[in-house]
Amino acid sequence: MTDTEMRDDLKNIQLDNGDNNDIDESLYSRQLFVLGVDAMKAMSQSDVLIVGLRGLGVEIAKNICLAGVKSVTIYDPHPVTLADLSSQFYFDDADIGKPRDQVALGKLAELNQYVPVKLLQAADSTQSLNTSLLRPFKVVVLTDTPLSQQLHYNDYCHQHNIGFIAADTRGLFGSVFNDFGSAFKCIDPTGEPAITGMVAQIENDNEGMVTCLDDTRHGLEDGDYVTFSEIKGMDQLNQSEPRKVSVKGPYTFTIGDTSSYDAYTSGGVFTQVKQPKIFSFKSLRESLKQPEVLLDLAKFDRPPTLHAGFQALSAFSEQHGHLPRPRNGEDAHKLLEMAKKLTTEEVDDKVLSELSYQARGDFAPVNAVIGGFTAQEVLKGCSGKFSPLFQHLYFDSLESLPDQLPSEEDVQPLGSRYDAQIAIFGKAFHDKIANARQFLVGSGAIGCEMLKNWSMMGLGSGKDGKIHVTDLDTIEKSNLNRQFLFRAKDLGKFKAEVAAEAVADMNKDLRGKITSYQERVSPETEELYGEDFFNSLTGVTNALDNVAARQYVDRRCVFYKKPLLESGTLGTKANTQVVYPDLTESYSSSQDPPEKEIPSCTVKNFPNAIEHTIQWARENFDALFVKPPTNVNMYLSQPGYIETTLRSGGQQRPQLEEILDALTASRPISFDECIVWARYKFEEHYNHSIQQLLHSLPRDATTSSGALFWSGPKRAPEALAFDATNPLHMAYIVAAANLHAFNYGLRGDVAEERYRAVAEETAVAPFAPRSGVKVQTNENEPAPAQEEDDEVVVKQLEEKLPAPSSLAGFRLTPVEFEKDDDSNHHIDFINAASNLRAANYGITPAERLRTKQIAGKIIPAIATTTSVAVGLVCLELCKVIDGKKDLEKYNNGFVNLALPFFGFSDPIAAPKLKYGNVEWTLWDRFEVSGNPTLQEFMDYFQNQHKLEVNMVSQGTSMLYSFFLPPKKQQERKALRFSDLVENVSKKPVPAWQKSLLVEVMVTDEQEEDQDVPFVVVHL
Repeated sequence: MTDTEMRDDLKNIQLDNGDNNDIDESLYSRQLFVLGVDAMKAMSQSDVLIVGLRGLGVEIAKNICLAGVKSVTIYDPHPVTLADLSSQFYFDDADIGKPRDQVALGKLAELNQYVPVKLLQAADSTQSLNTSLLRPFKVVVLTDTPLSQQLHYNDYCHQHNIGFIAADTRGLFGSVFNDFGSAFKCIDPTGEPAITGMVAQIENDNEGMVTCLDDTRHGLEDGDYVTFSEIKGMDQLNQSEPRKVSVKGPYTFTIGDTSSYDAYTSGGVFTQVKQPKIFSFKSLRESLKQPEVLLDLAKFDRPPTLHAGFQALSAFSEQHGHLPRPRNGEDAHKLLEMAKKLTTEEVDDKVLSELSYQARGDFAPVNAVIGGFTAQEVLKGCSGKFSPLFQHLYFDSLESLPDQLPSEEDVQPLGSRYDAQIAIFGKAFHDKIANARQFLVGSGAIGCEMLKNWSMMGLGSGKDGKIHVTDLDTIEKSNLNRQFLFRAKDLGKFKAEVAAEAVADMNKDLRGKITSYQERVSPETEELYGEDFFNSLTGVTNALDNVAARQYVDRRCVFYKKPLLESGTLGTKANTQVVYPDLTESYSSSQDPPEKEIPSCTVKNFPNAIEHTIQWARENFDALFVKPPTNVNMYLSQPGYIETTLRSGGQQRPQLEEILDALTASRPISFDECIVWARYKFEEHYNHSIQQLLHSLPRDATTSSGALFWSGPKRAPEALAFDATNPLHMAYIVAAANLHAFNYGLRGDVAEERYRAVAEETAVAPFAPRSGVKVQTNENEPAPAQEEDDEVVVKQLEEKLPAPSSLAGFRLTPVEFEKDDDSNHHIDFINAASNLRAANYGITPAERLRTKQIAGKIIPAIATTTSVAVGLVCLELCKVIDGKKDLEKYNNGFVNLALPFFGFSDPIAAPKLKYGNVEWTLWDRFEVSGNPTLQEFMDYFQNQHKLEVNMVSQGTSMLYSFFLPPKKQQERKALRFSDLVENVSKKPVPAWQKSLLVEVMVTDEQEEDQDVPFVVVHL
């Protein structure tokens, strides 16, 4: 299949929602990277029913609407109550008394224009459903539903092969049950990319031992299946069915009998083939007796207690007509007795008591965790993508309760929207939440979810409370799929501003309590986000998408000793981290290893994977459409550009040739000339350069050891002959011509026939080989040195250049790479350029979406994972607000919804260091006040800490060193710190700056070097 056909295939997938809309790649791109086209197609044919529209139900519905199923039908005719406002973000005071589903309908329908949201009309007015109404749905979700009704509806769904999920939250507890029928087919249990690798040898015997290249571990496991391609000699493997793997070592595996095949000669690529897995689910009625439970290893003994406890809650409600009352010992005792009758296993009395106390509680972060998890299970039921929950999940966050537990009096309802939250934490702790002052850095996907949860919690709504949120980005279409506070009408507006307004509308108590900013948190904005700002905060929460920004915020939090909550997502994976002053390590204390870079020689001459050709195409994009116009503009606008810039940098000739070409030979007058230019570039990159490489390194070239040079990872390329009937060739011509026209301000996009006609008519010079061209054959060799500039040639080039004065007002327009605008030809060019180079080297091409992800360095994302991650962060925020000092009370979280997997661990304690007998951590510092002189500063260390200061630095300035001349030492010692910094750095200390971060090198009384904390000098 050609790239164009693959792209058309993607476009032709129908949502089939009645409007016959195509999958909107610009909306769903990040999610497509997670789920894939097949899963999205299956979802687009699936109708989902959600029963129950309180906080949990609306969280599930929101995530499913954003994901893009065929339709979402909701059912909850019960009237909105005041307690619903604790977590139902689409209800407000004016909705009390109205049917929940009718109120939620409009807001849910706004989330995704491709997903119709409907009301389920019951056949009678008894507010119960006839089971026949469930028949049209792919998956049915029940929330806030008594166990007896769950059993009734599940019996029907199990019999008729309808996916069934029951989910519930009670205070800080949650439960989920799955039943996808007796033979549910999961097409991809893990969602991980298929493993590929290059073959070095295959034995011709009854085991079929496969050996991979020396530097590449195969990464396979016993029981995996693989197929082969590009094998020479043992050609039968190229057409064979998937072969089962038995791993023998990190570089070897067997595939079974190959003795009847021809002998292996060379080459070959293996590719893992994902095998579907069949799950056989028990009905709820059966599963209650013999539950299969997803375990959290940190609480492995808790599921039996909660399995009995949730059943007992339902029985208690049916028997007494109400749920247990908060902190009521009599009700807790009754629930405990009921639970013990439902199980033969030992139960935890304290946990069951808390379940009873919190039964009437409703907390938005728990709904976010359970709602995000459940929504992902719904998508699994629709698509067969990822392993479903088998079959029960029980969750709790009892550690989030305040250390000072509330009294029965403290949890009584007050007639406020927070009563369901007060039922869990008590009024005193709710007031702490309301008076918290949080700074949210980023308001994208994580930021939107965070603000929604904070709004429901009433965080910052008190007299002394405040929320600050900043984000410099504006809203783009691709954001709408997972940044649920934004709508199409908001495109182009600032994220932080729109998000702040949206959550203030969700909870009117936050009006006037949220301040939004468009300034990034960086060294350039320390006047805005300075000492007064940070000192006013309770804590900081990051919602950022890059490591450098996270590290900077982390350093500021360490400097000001503020708690920091971190989180990140990658597809179905998420992690959360707590950074707490004087207790844990900081975010920057550890980091992932850097990604392995592709050697430049591989990209330039020896690609063997599509990632190599995509990187080449991305670099080629810059080399053609970014750097030349940029250099031309500098030549035309900067007086003496050649003398001051080019000559000082060396290697003038290539840049002069580039500028000259851009202003003369490659300068088009008409769009047809842009097409001609594109045709020349095709020949240059995909024919002539390949022929030149084979001229320098012929196909029969050998290494110093006598082995064939073109073997193993080095593929001998084939030059491409231009074919105007080939859609891929024409895709390159169209994209390249339009981008070249953009550089010169010409209008493109002519009729398709015109591109073809001009390209076919273009006369292209035949290839003429050059002698003596050196090729870097591996990364350990030095890159071929560029020829020294010939002064005569350089002078001739300078003389040929048009004088800047002759081009007054003329400027080119460099292309600014933008991955999410499908009309700008950027990804079209990179995709075509990459796949043409893949064709040169016999590499399987990539579809446009894959190219876009790699070239744009796009992080796969889906709303469900974000919801879970943010819920977990908010549960940790409760602990931060409570000021817990016990490291074991905090949790760093690790989630993979695809498996599914939840894992929690204690944060890592701040490492302890020592100078003399003094222990210290990264949170410690020396503090010196009064803008001292350098001498006073040094005396402070000598007198107070018996340490001699040998060097002092501030930022990039060396303020003092023992090796300075004695006179300069004395001059500097006499200066006050602010004057010293200004004197050395040649920059004034800003008037707003109240302190300086200083680093020192010191020795002790034994003249041993000592590591010591940083120093804060208060001016």
